[in-house]
Amino acid sequence: MTLLALDVGNSQTVIGAFEGEALVRHWTVSSDVRRTADEWFLLARGFVRSAELAAVEAVAMCCTVPAIQVELRDMLERYFSDVPVSVVGPGVKTGVPIHTDNPREVGADRIVNALAAAALYGGPAIVVDMNGTATIFDVVDEQGRYVGGAISPGVEVSLEALARRGAQLRSVELAEPRSVIGKNTVEAIQSGAVFGFAGLVDGMVDHLIEALGADPDHVTVVVTGTYADVVVDHCATVTTRDPWLTLTGLRLVHERNH
Repeated sequence: MTLLALDVGNSQTVIGAFEGEALVRHWTVSSDVRRTADEWFLLARGFVRSAELAAVEAVAMCCTVPAIQVELRDMLERYFSDVPVSVVGPGVKTGVPIHTDNPREVGADRIVNALAAAALYGGPAIVVDMNGTATIFDVVDEQGRYVGGAISPGVEVSLEALARRGAQLRSVELAEPRSVIGKNTVEAIQSGAVFGFAGLVDGMVDHLIEALGADPDHVTVVVTGTYADVVVDHCATVTTRDPWLTLTGLRLVHERNH
């Protein structure tokens, strides 16, 4: 059975294809709010066909962009009405108790990540999702409950703001500089981004573990997201990299609902 998983974020959408528990293919596209339901279908079908996979027999999706979710729901109703569909949101079983002031306002991707972290690594665990718009920290306690987290500006947003507001600064590639001490403007910005966000991750993780009242040696800190690779090597607190954590969580959502 081919399960199509769609993780739709503010900047990028990650599409994955599962055969059983195995993620056999994955693709990344821009999250374009102008894309219609028909275009989303042609995009997904094109990826599946190009990979010579079996026909899609189930779909699981989480989306943090309301305008895109409208089109994707239309796509699901028109093109996937004959297969099991799971759209993460109210009424969809995840098995993750949400202990926050307003559970309905917690992003679907955050719940999916918490589910995957609890299922794969157990609690207590902290998920660090480093995407372009935000760096998101989600906390799972030792009982597997989602208890909240923190949201910081993302790498891409920060670099764009710096280039836009700094008269003598410009956009740079996010890459590791030769040294933490930048010898030119480009390397100085890269140093601030790479080592600065590594420090952000380590500092926030330390504070979250302290607030959780857990033994740091017994907390799994799993990092995921588009910008994790360039930063994580300089993080002292990260214990696990899992670039496909959200897709795995979507597979688990499907299994819990069908």
